[in-house]
Amino acid sequence: MTTLRRFTCNDLFTYNNVNLDILTETYNLPFYLTYLAKWPEYCLMAEGPGKQAMGYILGKAEGEDELWHGHVTAVTVAPDFRRQNLAQKLMHVLEEISEKVHDCYFVDLFVRKSNSVAISMYRKFGYVVYRTVVGYYSGDEDAYDMRKALPRDVHKRSIIPKKKVIKPEDLEWE
Repeated sequence: MTTLRRFTCNDLFTYNNVNLDILTETYNLPFYLTYLAKWPEYCLMAEGPGKQAMGYILGKAEGEDELWHGHVTAVTVAPDFRRQNLAQKLMHVLEEISEKVHDCYFVDLFVRKSNSVAISMYRKFGYVVYRTVVGYYSGDEDAYDMRKALPRDVHKRSIIPKKKVIKPEDLEWE
């Protein structure tokens, strides 16, 4: 049985099995602590029997006006627990928080252009490629900015794809 609960500081000592995937970004300690302090509602841990870390999601709310949105900073599931719809459950909770708590227009995320498995998964969840960000990952690899409109965006303006590629420094928010 899987339990979804708030990600805590103590989880930073037990989540290594989740972060071993080469496509999972591992951040420094202050980064995680900032998210836990500023956006605790967006930080969730999936825990299995014996309190084993199965996966987690980190996110935040940011932007202004019609660019007010939820952002998926990281979502990852340990290899032993994939193909059980765990990422979908984590994403769904983040989307609900974005919609019902923060009244966002959309949810966005960045994904490596080479990560076809993740791109396919996000498309199944209703995300579309909004634009390309050149050199997003350490300047070495491009990213897709993928978005999913929420009910507040009645006309779905937030997901109309942009043809122009941008650089990380041109993003509207950090």
